[in-house]
Amino acid sequence: MRIMKMQSKFLDVFLESLEKFGSLYGPVRRNGVLRFEKLEKISDLEISDEVPMIPLKKLFHPMKFTMLQFDERGFSPDYSVIERRVIIGVHPCDIHGLLRLDEIFMGKPADPYYTGLRENSSIIGFSCMPSKSSLCKSTDTDMIEEGFDLFFVNLEEFYLVWVGSSRGYDMIREREEFFEENVSHEDIDRYVEWREKRNAKFEQKIDFNNMPDLMELSYNSEIWNYFAGKCLSCGQCTMVCPTCNCYTVTDVFDVTNEAKGKRNRMWDSCMFVDYSLVAGGHNFRGTRQDRLKLWYTHKLKSFGHEYGRPGCVGCGRCVETCPVDINVITVSTALTTREVPKQ
Repeated sequence: MRIMKMQSKFLDVFLESLEKFGSLYGPVRRNGVLRFEKLEKISDLEISDEVPMIPLKKLFHPMKFTMLQFDERGFSPDYSVIERRVIIGVHPCDIHGLLRLDEIFMGKPADPYYTGLRENSSIIGFSCMPSKSSLCKSTDTDMIEEGFDLFFVNLEEFYLVWVGSSRGYDMIREREEFFEENVSHEDIDRYVEWREKRNAKFEQKIDFNNMPDLMELSYNSEIWNYFAGKCLSCGQCTMVCPTCNCYTVTDVFDVTNEAKGKRNRMWDSCMFVDYSLVAGGHNFRGTRQDRLKLWYTHKLKSFGHEYGRPGCVGCGRCVETCPVDINVITVSTALTTREVPKQ
């Protein structure tokens, strides 16, 4: 992997030049909320330490889209959701979240919609400083070595730029006059200082290595009764989590011809009461306690067993979003101390 240097004053012009590689997307603030959106102009882009409320997954696992059209003769896939894109301003935790989704959607058999979006998208990552809720140091997702085309580390007057793909090299060649190949010892010292400064800002820490065993040992613990008593089953934790990927499929029939219609896919949540409802009226996870245990088993245990990495990427969104303070920090603390939090 090659590392180059670019002066900060060239950033906007360089990012504008990336339109050649696809439509530009990035964090945009709308009504006070930071979100990934298509950029109308580069000045709308907001690169900051804040993570967008809804993670990068929304651009690869869309909230709602049409999968196919059907009639009495058969069906035809609808791939109109797929386009060439350059997604700018992605933090390491969101890139790690995307790598987790790659394991799920690009395994055999691969999901053609996710795969098409992934193969037609370029990722331009940017470094960040942790917030009070960040856990990415504990999940080893505070830095990234794959899953991007270019990655920029902000050292104020200049950026160090990691080139992660052949497409990344093509992007640099578009404005190669902006990039320097020689990184000095002073530049390296600045980078080391930045790493030390960033590492010192982490306020939260969880030993995720112990979580799988603690989840197993605590499956029948009273802590789940406590959290179930607070949970609203609103599903916000699943919507903001970079690795949650549940969806439901609905057939929508044409009102003038019931043999014709379309099949839509939309996000679903294992926190919803009817998520595990099956024919005959049986609900495998009818209680909030069962649904909470399912979600945290996935984040803290089963995903790691299946893929070798925890389902949590430490972004802190669940910490900031849950209205009743149920999140990876409060649950992990309860599992570790073996104590029910005091009301």
